[in-house]
Amino acid sequence: MFELELALRYLRPRRTFVSVITFLSLGGVLLGVMVLILVISVMEGFQRELRDKVMGFLAHVEVTNFGVIDDWQSVVRHLDGAPGILAAAPFISGPVLMEVNNRVATPIVRGILPDFERYVTGLEKKLVAGEFFLEGEGAVIGDRLAQDNSLQIGDTLRVLSPWHLAQMRRAQQEGEEVVLLPKELVVTGIYSTGMYEYDSRFILTGLEMAQELYGMQGGVHGVVLRITDPMKADQVAEELTWRLPPPLRAISWREQNPTLFAAVAQEQVVMFFLLFFIVIVAALGLMSTLITVTVQKTREIGVLCSLGATQGRIMRVFVLYGLIVGVVGSVLGVICGLTLVEFRNPVASLLGKLTGRDIFPPEIYGFSMIPAVVDPWRVAIIGLSAMLLCVLAALFPAWAAARVQPAEALRYE
Repeated sequence: MFELELALRYLRPRRTFVSVITFLSLGGVLLGVMVLILVISVMEGFQRELRDKVMGFLAHVEVTNFGVIDDWQSVVRHLDGAPGILAAAPFISGPVLMEVNNRVATPIVRGILPDFERYVTGLEKKLVAGEFFLEGEGAVIGDRLAQDNSLQIGDTLRVLSPWHLAQMRRAQQEGEEVVLLPKELVVTGIYSTGMYEYDSRFILTGLEMAQELYGMQGGVHGVVLRITDPMKADQVAEELTWRLPPPLRAISWREQNPTLFAAVAQEQVVMFFLLFFIVIVAALGLMSTLITVTVQKTREIGVLCSLGATQGRIMRVFVLYGLIVGVVGSVLGVICGLTLVEFRNPVASLLGKLTGRDIFPPEIYGFSMIPAVVDPWRVAIIGLSAMLLCVLAALFPAWAAARVQPAEALRYE
C-alpha cells in the first residue's frame, strides 16, 4: 500500500529534531497508557478489597428501626429463607467507655450470636489468636485495639455503657445514691480484618452481655443479612423496606458507608481524567510533529500531487502516520502497564528501599499488600482511546497537507 509505505518512510529515524519529537510523542502515549492501566487497576483493586472487608464485618444488608427491636426472633424468621437472603443474625452495637491498663478509650461493643453470625459475616475466620468464645464475660477484640492498649489473651477490660451513665444520672436527680460497677470482660480472642477502622474500635461480645450493658432486656438494635448477590444490595434493601412493617428499614452496605465508597469512586474518576492528560499532551506533540513534517515535505507533496496523487491519498499518509504512533505507543503501554501491575508489590518494595520510606503503609491504607484488579474492558478502552486521540491529532496536519497546491509547492524548484 503506497500510503502505508510512505508513512513508514517518514517515521524512520533521521537524527533530526522531528524524529526526536516523534519518539517523545510515542513515549508520551506509552507512558500515559501504562500509568493509566496501573492506577485504574490499583484503584479498582483497592475498591474491591475495601468492599470485601466492609461486607466481611458489617454484612450485606442491615435491618433496623434506629431504636430497639424487641421481637427480633420474628424478624429473623420472616427474613431467613426469603428469596435472595441466605442468612440472618441479630446484633447490638454501641459505644462504651473502656478502662484498661490505666488507659481510657471509647470503643464500640458489638453483641452477636456466634451460631447465627457465622453464616452472615464469618467473623470467626478472622481470628488470629485465642478462640472465638463469647459466652458470659468473653470478648474478642481487634489486633489494633490490642496493640494500642497492650492487651493479651486473658486480660480484663472494664466497660461502662451510656445506659449505665444514664442510670446513675437519673438516680442522682432523684436524690438516690446508686453506684454501678463497670462490667468486666475477659479477652478470649483477637481478630484481624485488615481494616484499621474495625480492628481498632470494635469489641465483640455475646448478645446477652451486650443486652446487659445497654439494659435492653432481650431486644436488639438490628438484624444483619447475607444475600446471594452483594452487588444487588441496594435493590434488595429497597424491596425489603417495602415488605417490612414500619418503622423497620433495610440499609445496604453502600448506604452504611456512603462517604467512604463515594470518595474512592470519585478519586478513581478524577485520577483517570488527570492521567489521561498525559496522552492528550502526547497527541498534541504528535500534531506538532506532523505539522513540521508537512512543512518540510511540501516539495514532495507537490511532486506527488503533480503525479496524480489525490487529496484523499495525501491525507491517508499522515493519518496512518498518527495511527502507527498510536498503535505502537498503546500496545507498548498496555504491555508495560500489565507488567507493572503484575510486579507492583516488588516494585513498591524496591522504591521503598531506595527512598527509605514505605510507599504503601499498611497502617494508613489498611492493606498489607497493594491490591489490583485488571479489567480487560477498561484496558481496551484506554488503549483504543489513546489510538483515537493520535488519529484525531493527525487529522488537521493531514488536511493541511492535502490542501497543498502543486504550483505553489514547486514554484521555486
